[in-house]
Amino acid sequence: MNRYPLWKYAIIAIALLIGVLYTLPNFFGEDPAVQVSSGRSSVSIDQTTRARVEQALAQAGIKPLSTVVEPTSVKARFDSTDTQLKAKDAIQRALNPDPNDPAYVVALNLLSKTPQWMSAINAAPMYLGLDLRGGVHFMLQVDMQAALTKKAESYSGDLRSILREKNVRHAGISRNGQAVEVRFRDPEALTAGRNVIADQFTDLQVAERVEGDTTVLTATIKPDAARRVQDQALKQNMVTLHNRINELGVAEPVIQQQGADRIVVQLPGVQDTSRAKDILGRTATLEVRMVDESSEGRSAEVGSGPVPFGDERYMDREGRPVIVKKQVILTGENLTDAQAGFDNQTQEAAVHLTLDAKGGRIFRDVTRENVGKRMAILLFEKGKGEVVTAPVIRGEIGGGRVQISGRMTTKEANDVALLLRAGSLAAPMEIIEEMTIGPTLGAENIAKGFHSVAWGFAAIVAFMGIYYMLFGLFSGLALAVNLLLLVAILSMLQATLTLPGMAAMALALGMAIDSNVLINERVREELRSGASPQAAIHAGYDRAWATILDSNVTTLIAGVALLAFGSGPVRGFAVVHCIGILTSMFSAVFFSRGLVNLWYGRQKKLKAVSIGTVWRPNADGAITKAE
Repeated sequence: MNRYPLWKYAIIAIALLIGVLYTLPNFFGEDPAVQVSSGRSSVSIDQTTRARVEQALAQAGIKPLSTVVEPTSVKARFDSTDTQLKAKDAIQRALNPDPNDPAYVVALNLLSKTPQWMSAINAAPMYLGLDLRGGVHFMLQVDMQAALTKKAESYSGDLRSILREKNVRHAGISRNGQAVEVRFRDPEALTAGRNVIADQFTDLQVAERVEGDTTVLTATIKPDAARRVQDQALKQNMVTLHNRINELGVAEPVIQQQGADRIVVQLPGVQDTSRAKDILGRTATLEVRMVDESSEGRSAEVGSGPVPFGDERYMDREGRPVIVKKQVILTGENLTDAQAGFDNQTQEAAVHLTLDAKGGRIFRDVTRENVGKRMAILLFEKGKGEVVTAPVIRGEIGGGRVQISGRMTTKEANDVALLLRAGSLAAPMEIIEEMTIGPTLGAENIAKGFHSVAWGFAAIVAFMGIYYMLFGLFSGLALAVNLLLLVAILSMLQATLTLPGMAAMALALGMAIDSNVLINERVREELRSGASPQAAIHAGYDRAWATILDSNVTTLIAGVALLAFGSGPVRGFAVVHCIGILTSMFSAVFFSRGLVNLWYGRQKKLKAVSIGTVWRPNADGAITKAE
């Protein structure tokens, strides 16, 4: 009656083994480390970088615990935070001799001490949130007016192109703040221009005014369209920040919208505020310009003459100057995708770009009109431009697909594609609030949270042991398994644990024990009714299951609602809460019954069970203690 088949005990053993393996990494702690990543797309991270880091440390008399090369960074571990800070300074001096133009990002980090064999089975500790691990917190204000001005500039260019295509003559198009002004002298052209704006630019509203013999159409963005532009700018900025931070190896960043024009960024584990700012500011954009092929331009290119008016000088990847015109043909805004690949003809590494409809049309026209001339593709990072390639236009290029190739390695092609996909900020941002939470405060929060869970667990186990005797001990073991599985699942999911998550853990313990209380009281009821101990155990578990399921499902619904509609700390609480409910149903029913069956199930003539005092009413209504 009360016996588990072998396969059920096998399930329990496997669950316990997995729980132990994936919970253990959380107890190994972390080593202070220095992370070196690329500061420019043209700088690669490889074994040479690792050798330079080790050489810099050796010259400073610092011996790291280990150095490893990862796809995007080199990480060196140290035995103390003091050594970590000295190592950072030494590496910074060696790799970035010019502080104003750093080639590498050197940042402080914390790395888990998990053994290699555990890492091989993907057993890793949970990520810790900013309030537990320490790190930096920024609040950024997005300049929405700049986003609207940028959109107005885009409308100005689009309007100029469409009026040219429709053969509508105008006396000039200019942008005045966030408005686009189109001047007409011919009444027929005025009517045609008004119709074009009404048909092609539904997001613009038009007002007219007369200045002498000229009629000026002033097109401004409608309020609804302006709100959409602002929302899109905020979302694009968030995506851009997320891409850049992920590519630099910051684990589990928090990037959230706050209000209509603010973004909150939290970088757990990052202690260097200046480097964190550098990470946030690292965005890149693409510009396509024509190379000045005139004699003056060529003279300036070889260094024998000044840069002509209307031109600029930029360096290519080989350090050679290229003279390009200031007029920008295309920007990264016209880019919809960037993928690393190979040139179909030469099989060299290349970056394949996909342009939007407007960009494809402009690129087709420019390449058709400039066959035999050079076109420069520039990449801008931190306001500094670099010529990625300057190929000769061999013929018209249509279809919206463009290829960047020439003297690039596969790694460089991947880096350029990643950087271009990350995009540029849709609107400027300003840091209006910054806060650094030190690792000491994080450790204090962890200690407090751990103590609250531990003391709560101890109090529950003590009460259950006193009130339910051996059955209370079984309940305590089931509660420990519940906590073990909860931590293991959070570690397997690589969830981020915060203080609200630790609060949810403490709450999960209190709610999980309810199931065992229901089972134990149901067993007592059966004993009071005169059932034999074996029958009471069997009926207690079977009849309590429906009540346990109902109570946990209703609680789970509340947790799912918090997860769906909450944000930030509320979602962190909800994740731990929901997982805790699921693990409690396994431990409180399946595991605890396995313990009871293992202890009592093989006793054929069981006369009594240790479940505390069972009070049984007599016929006259008096209550006596059951034997």
